[in-house]
Amino acid sequence: MTANPFEFQGHGNMKRAAIGFRMHSGWGATVVMSNEGALDVVDRRHIVVAQPTIPGSKQPYHSAEKLQLEDAEKYLASCATASAQLALDAICELLRDLDRRKYRVQGSAVLMASGRKLPPLAEILASHALIHTAEGEFFRSIVLKACEDLGMVATRLREREIDERAMELLGKRATQVKQRISSLGKRLGPPWTQDEKLAALAATLMLGA
Repeated sequence: MTANPFEFQGHGNMKRAAIGFRMHSGWGATVVMSNEGALDVVDRRHIVVAQPTIPGSKQPYHSAEKLQLEDAEKYLASCATASAQLALDAICELLRDLDRRKYRVQGSAVLMASGRKLPPLAEILASHALIHTAEGEFFRSIVLKACEDLGMVATRLREREIDERAMELLGKRATQVKQRISSLGKRLGPPWTQDEKLAALAATLMLGA
């Protein structure tokens, strides 16, 4: 059972931080940024949001494709319930770690795809392309909901528009900020892939906002 987020201790003189997520099938890269002093990474980790005891839960729509529609609906609902709890537990653990280190999260951002509205389930399962789209939306939406349930401001950021948003929020500093984020990998060491860099930029934009 996930504890109430408002039970965090909330030490005095809390430092500001924000979280960025870039999700994949069953897992996601999570980066916490703070700009108290210099812009820097406070925490980075991979969170698991697929229940290993449910067969096929890393790619739930691929698994549902093989089922009758009614069974597919039940299977996806089961996966969603399990993944939601995993996301809540993982993010709550992160918030508690940050709280102990005197960081207060002021917002979160989840990188999204195009954001097109999905058709009914029967149409999704009949299209391999839509199955991939639906799975991406499945895990992103679960993390967004978990952030909201834990009392955070949760923002959807379209990945293809993130550079434009950076220019809007940071102006001339946008290029410098992106260079700073890219260079952090030299000190932090791996993993510091495109996943971490984009999640870091998303978190940084929440600080700028």
